[in-house]
Amino acid sequence: MDKATKMIAENFIPFEYEQLEPKDSLERVKSFYNDINKRRSLRMFSDKTVDREVIEYVIKSAGTAPSGAHKQLWTFCAVSNPEIKAKIREAAEKEEYENYHGRMSEDWLEDLKVFGTDWHKPFLEIAPWLIIVFRKTYDLEDGIKSKNYCVQESVGLAAGMLLTAIHRAGLVSLTHTLSPMNFLSKVLNRPENEKPFLLIPFGYPADNAEVPDIQRKPLEDISVFYE
Repeated sequence: MDKATKMIAENFIPFEYEQLEPKDSLERVKSFYNDINKRRSLRMFSDKTVDREVIEYVIKSAGTAPSGAHKQLWTFCAVSNPEIKAKIREAAEKEEYENYHGRMSEDWLEDLKVFGTDWHKPFLEIAPWLIIVFRKTYDLEDGIKSKNYCVQESVGLAAGMLLTAIHRAGLVSLTHTLSPMNFLSKVLNRPENEKPFLLIPFGYPADNAEVPDIQRKPLEDISVFYE
């Protein structure tokens, strides 16, 4: 064994794995699907508090996502401070007003009608927590830059796992995508190498919560099997 191969081997550990019987595998994934299929994006939140420990495990779960060269190139900013949430709402509504009054195409506005949305975003203050996901375009330590890889893909995977963890905790969320979002960096005083990726309000649903009557595409419309 040459020196390089030996160094690589020394950095590896046994993989822990419990193989399931095919029927158990199917039962588990069906159970997961039946649960995750109940997940909905919600805009009507209760102001009921959520324990910080729940938030910590939600973020830790998202942090298990794969990333380019294992750089783990994300930062999750969890905000419950009312003053900061108010600043985020004010800045977000300013940008959203511009979006709904000129930036968005007519087709986009037409597609949004089913959701009943407009530039008002009260849920940014009502929801007990906001998580702002930042992507690290590069790492910065002691003023020295180092490259990150597959940034968009990696952070997208982490955001998906974050939403799944929120659902598993019995909570509801919304993927709020603002454009532009640079104000979030300023409000939260984030370093220059971090760029806002996604804003996620989450918590418990309001007592009168409703969602649009829409359906997910069936399997045959989202998959192609080559057997």
